[in-house]
Amino acid sequence: MKKRHEAKIVDDGAIEPAHSVEVVCAACGFDLDENELSADTCSDCGAALNLKKSVTIEVTSIPPAQGKTLE
Repeated sequence: MKKRHEAKIVDDGAIEPAHSVEVVCAACGFDLDENELSADTCSDCGAALNLKKSVTIEVTSIPPAQGKTLE
């Protein structure tokens, strides 16, 4: 299962960056559907279902640098 979340501004004005979350079977790497996440075994390899979660964060902008420069 792979879900993409768009960037958004949260309550305090901070930006929550765009990111993707992928959940697969840890044993075989099978991409699970959302309804398969509650199962006890992987529908592809039959192993006990242990999940592997990967998060990819997209950097869309760089905040301005602050501070002093060395001379």
